Amino acid sequence: MQSRTLLWIGIGAGVAAVTAMAVYAVVRLTADNGGDDPTSRRIQELIDEANSLLKALDEQRHSA
Repeated sequence: MQSRTLLWIGIGAGVAAVTAMAVYAVVRLTADNGGDDPTSRRIQELIDEANSLLKALDEQRHSA
């Protein structure tokens, strides 16, 4: 039962990572060079936070 749970956590983390990379790529491709857009800054903050959470989840998964 535990291995099945870890499998689903791994799959979820993988999907989240791929989604975060896709959003990051779209934002980078569509962003202006000015970078003063508050929406772009907020999106980047959210992406950074998501990446941080994914890293923490990955570390927890490897330590368990």
